[in-house]
Amino acid sequence: MLGFIAARQAGLDDPVRLRRAESTRRVLSLELNKDRDVERIHGSGINTLDIEPVEGRYMLSGGSDGVIVLYDLENLSRKPSYTCKALCSVGRSHPDVHRFSVETVQWYPHDTGMFTSSSFDKTLKIWDTNTLQPADVFHFEGTVYSHHMSPVATKHCLIAAVFVSLVTVGTKSPKVQLCDLKSGSCSHILQGHRQEVLAVSWSPRHEYILATASADSRVKLWDVRRASGCLTTLDQHNGEKSKASSEAANTAHNGRVNGLCYTNDGLHLLTIGTDDRMRLWNSSTGENTLELYSGSKDCNILAWIPALREPVPDDISEKSLPQQHLNPAYEDAWSSSDDEG
Repeated sequence: MLGFIAARQAGLDDPVRLRRAESTRRVLSLELNKDRDVERIHGSGINTLDIEPVEGRYMLSGGSDGVIVLYDLENLSRKPSYTCKALCSVGRSHPDVHRFSVETVQWYPHDTGMFTSSSFDKTLKIWDTNTLQPADVFHFEGTVYSHHMSPVATKHCLIAAVFVSLVTVGTKSPKVQLCDLKSGSCSHILQGHRQEVLAVSWSPRHEYILATASADSRVKLWDVRRASGCLTTLDQHNGEKSKASSEAANTAHNGRVNGLCYTNDGLHLLTIGTDDRMRLWNSSTGENTLELYSGSKDCNILAWIPALREPVPDDISEKSLPQQHLNPAYEDAWSSSDDEG
């Protein structure tokens, strides 16, 4: 690490390299926290978690049994080892509990007094945290897979929800519907995907930009102010026709795209698919920045990083090292090989 710092101070390395190295070190050193436990409330699988962004103190969980639990993550006991307690829950006996699996829970971005949940029971509910009563309920034609509220919106209160409705027997109609919290009604629908939409995410940088991931292998970026809506469809081959067959053109993955999220700064978009790939995209240009992680049937996830400079001992000046010990800052050491990725 000292070598990275010295190189950054000398202007030999891009500051991003130091950040990447430290992020990678922290990820690879993750282990189960032996001093903190979470009270077990759910009687079946837990599908979704969300920690409120105001204090980072309260966490929501949603289960496949329709139950929603609210936890306090603060160590009130002040003991080295402690259990995070459940403050309250919307259990099976609650009159407004979801009838089927809860797929997404999310805190209101600016206030812990409200949270949202969506379910396979074809509803999206807006909850009052203090009373645990629904302040509003949106009903959909079909199963709701996911929903998301913008973390930065100041001019709209839209929730993007994705659901699939049956138009004719055996035919699924994928839709992204925008629900307005202010009016309590559903506004326009975004259509363009050929199969069900599995995930949505608002940009944390631009309040009107929405990303959607679908089973049709595509990821689309939308400007919800525009009549046509869709800005671009991400292409894993970056427009190089020689690498893409007609079937693979303008696809983000070679399979269902079942997850996506923006980086905190909104500059990049991370997607995951059933093709055992994770891809990082430039959210402004839509360019595929090539592989950062790889997944395989061997159950391993590998993190790939550039070739790093060798650590420099404290008593040796970098200038005295042979040139081959230093990687030029401009050298691109990221692998783009499918065999390696």
